Amino acid sequence: MLQQQTLTDYSADIAAALATPGGHLSIGRGGFTLHYRDGAMLSGYGCEAIKTQCIATGLPVIDSRCVAFDVVVKLTLQEPLVAVGRELDPAPWHGLAYAPLHAVAIHYATAGAEVWDIPGVATIPAPAERKTAP
Repeated sequence: MLQQQTLTDYSADIAAALATPGGHLSIGRGGFTLHYRDGAMLSGYGCEAIKTQCIATGLPVIDSRCVAFDVVVKLTLQEPLVAVGRELDPAPWHGLAYAPLHAVAIHYATAGAEVWDIPGVATIPAPAERKTAP
């Protein structure tokens, strides 16, 4: 017997993220996190459904599932955090500093992550040797 699948409607949370500076969706091996206010996040595992809804509305998306795990760990620990609905820390930014989404997305795009709807940042296909840490 086929099981009925229902798609969750994330439209209210996505609208809140769109209205918040730095609001975005991040997707990794452990699922997704929708950042929609300072300190407010929604996490889950149905990555494709929410990714599709976010892209359709123009919400920025960073999908790092295609990047080697050790590279993602390095990005997470050494690069700044996105300032979602909060003031930016002064540059230069480092690990645990709060930077604009654009600045963080560039590092992920350079590593080969899929980046959607962040002006001036496009997914840069990384060669295989750049998708793994040295």
